[in-house]
Amino acid sequence: MSRFPPEFLEEIKDRLPISEVVGTRVSWDKRKSNPGRGDFWACCPFHGEKTASFHCENRKGRYYCFGCQATGDHFRFLVDLDRITFPEAVEKLAAQAGLPVPRPDAATQEREKTRATLHDVMEMAAGFFEQQLQASAGARARAYLRERGVSPKAQIAFRLGYAPDSRNALKEFLAGKSATREQIEACGLVRYGDDIPVSYDYFRDRIMFPIPDSRGRFIAFGGRALSPDALAKYLNSPETELFHKGNVLYNFARARKAVAKDGTVIAVEGYMDVIALAQAGFENVVAPLGTALTENQLELLWRMTVEPVLCFDGDEAGKKAAWRAIDLAMPLLRPGRSVRFALLPQGRDPDDVVREEGPDAMRLIIDAALPLSEMLWQRETVAGSFETPEKRAGLEARLRQIAGTIGDASLRRHYAQDLAERMASRFLSPAGPPTRRRDGNRTGSAGARFGHQKMAPTQSLLNSRLVRRNAVAVPLRDAVLVATVANHPAILASHLEDFSRLQISSNAAHSLRQAILDIFAAWESEGRGGTPERMHDALAASDMLAKLDDMNRQLRENRIWQALPDAAHEDALEGWLQALALHVRANHLQRELRAAEMALAEEENEENFERLAEIRSEYARADGIEALVEGFGLPSGRPVRRF
Repeated sequence: MSRFPPEFLEEIKDRLPISEVVGTRVSWDKRKSNPGRGDFWACCPFHGEKTASFHCENRKGRYYCFGCQATGDHFRFLVDLDRITFPEAVEKLAAQAGLPVPRPDAATQEREKTRATLHDVMEMAAGFFEQQLQASAGARARAYLRERGVSPKAQIAFRLGYAPDSRNALKEFLAGKSATREQIEACGLVRYGDDIPVSYDYFRDRIMFPIPDSRGRFIAFGGRALSPDALAKYLNSPETELFHKGNVLYNFARARKAVAKDGTVIAVEGYMDVIALAQAGFENVVAPLGTALTENQLELLWRMTVEPVLCFDGDEAGKKAAWRAIDLAMPLLRPGRSVRFALLPQGRDPDDVVREEGPDAMRLIIDAALPLSEMLWQRETVAGSFETPEKRAGLEARLRQIAGTIGDASLRRHYAQDLAERMASRFLSPAGPPTRRRDGNRTGSAGARFGHQKMAPTQSLLNSRLVRRNAVAVPLRDAVLVATVANHPAILASHLEDFSRLQISSNAAHSLRQAILDIFAAWESEGRGGTPERMHDALAASDMLAKLDDMNRQLRENRIWQALPDAAHEDALEGWLQALALHVRANHLQRELRAAEMALAEEENEENFERLAEIRSEYARADGIEALVEGFGLPSGRPVRRF
């Protein structure tokens, strides 16, 4: 349950028009905005653009970008733009609205008071370690940092320190600062217990890396041993009231601020990698704390960006960490949320790359990061041998099992399709291997199944009127969906979101669609609707009318009259809705057909053949689909029944 009562959140929204929240981060387009109506337009702060397609409406308390579809309320705006948590956004806006944040109950207050005191103790410990690094006892630590190329400026920025080789130095220092035994123990700064007569310092003879939380307060330390005889090269603080290792990323607070500028976040393996990359100009870098990436840490990455880059060392351990990250991420994927993998050269880590080859070499590696689907395929096939049907079947079974772990049903289907296509591309020749018909006679290839000629997926689609393309223009379906709206802009009054989210393959249709959205946005800001004549004039002013003329010519040649300017609005709308439904259905059938054909190529049985025949039959029925409404065409004086 949220710590903030719903009525408190609504009070913030009532006191703060959303334009006041957004207006501090954008410049309103004075030509398109109407302050009197609480209607504002600006260039979107979430993606680069030159025309104002970002709409903010005080009456609804919402914003929406017609370009990238970003949407939300007061709090979502700060969460997404500043990469902060929801409670942090609430606290900021409450202060801006002049509202006190509701006080928690007595038990929660006491706990927060205790935590605040522990943060003070951790800050004192960090100061002690910093002092020791610069003292004579820290000479070896300074030499190590110098050898690793860590500049004095970076040492100060990350507040590096040194824990002296003493059992009591830190404990006695904190006691002298009035820290109690209970506080020192609660911070995890000493080892204690029933079997330890006298507690002693947890970190000894180590370079110290203070670990801050999302608000920059120290909650733990990481220590790098200087002695080669140390039991552990790196040692983290134990779990405490402040610190839960699996929920924290090193450098999270700094990286979150840098994401808005850099566009993504890079997760590396260790403290030194973070510092080395920061010195080279990469501010958007974090690291787990010496262990494999956890589910909570991955969620932190997604809080900053939809597709973080996971960068692993180029050794066997780094490769295994990457493989584990794949299995961690798969069940958590959602549409629009994934990860990429940056692969370092063999035996190298980020620190090596930037010191020996410079920042540009590291940037090239980051820019070339592989998508998760490609990384998964490489993991399953890079060292495998698949000469026999049994081994190929085993690979296919593993891939299906892995894709099946994805929680989102839609994304799960897309992954299964992608992996099936990779299987076909690698193991099936264009003609396919020789196979045997049901009557026992051999055919020349897998093109014949159960006595029926098998059609390649792309060919069967191209032969269907569902997706038939005009040889000299854009895909016919794209032309119908975009030109109809240009000729009949009133359709946008009730189907704006459908139009803005269309999956369009043609660059010409895509650019015309964007121009239409920009024009409609301008009309909305003026508070008056648009006619076909106004749309055509606006398209002419933006040098887009020629594209529309080409599409209209294509529609006339194909006798799709209901999309043209002289069709009645009712017929234009009905034809557009049919085209939209067929467009969505065609995309679905395309995926289904490919999957069915590949399943039959792998295993010839009655079930797979019937599935393929069923999908082809669906194509035939969809190809000859009739109008959905009796009397279609009558308003235009052209009664017909076929689309």
